[in-house]
Amino acid sequence: MNIGIIGSGNVGGTLGRRWAGNGHRVVFASRDPGSEKTKKLVSEAGANARAGKPSDAAASSEVILIATPWDAAEPAVRAAGSLSGKVVIDATNPLLPGLAGLAVGCSDSAAERIAKAAAGARVVKAFNTVGANIMSNPVFGGGKVAMFYCGDDAEAKMTVGGLIAELGFEPLDAGPLQQARVLEPFAMLWISLAMRYGYGREIGFELLRR
Repeated sequence: MNIGIIGSGNVGGTLGRRWAGNGHRVVFASRDPGSEKTKKLVSEAGANARAGKPSDAAASSEVILIATPWDAAEPAVRAAGSLSGKVVIDATNPLLPGLAGLAVGCSDSAAERIAKAAAGARVVKAFNTVGANIMSNPVFGGGKVAMFYCGDDAEAKMTVGGLIAELGFEPLDAGPLQQARVLEPFAMLWISLAMRYGYGREIGFELLRR
């Protein structure tokens, strides 16, 4: 699969490296593809990775990951050009400065705003409810870490569910894209527990059934 990564920080870099290691062809989007940071990332990701402009990453990929800070997300989507028909994974969280809460919530979501900005794209919310360290290694002693995702396109969700599963998570379909209105606040639970309330970053959630 061809995957474009827009936002090559901790989350985008981690997921891009892992997918490239699994045999997917990955393009890390950068305004300066020749920068030392980008070259280092491509080198770490291996032979299946390369760098390109955002428009190149979008045009050459079936799946696009948006993993920028929230204030850069909509401009990044616009810079990528047409995303119509593409599977767009929104991994953003609309965080306020200082982790004070969410800039968007309850009656709207970051995912829905990205869907409006990326006209015609098949947007799926995913990879926003744990930190990059868990994305790098989701193996715990018990069951699998839950990774919820939501979207309005069934085929796109199947694609994203497969990308989630191959990284070692339990993919859990949370419903339509509007469910991002609860998944984004749920992400704040992980962030606050990890960063403020003493649990540390090596935590994840599991869904128990009976």
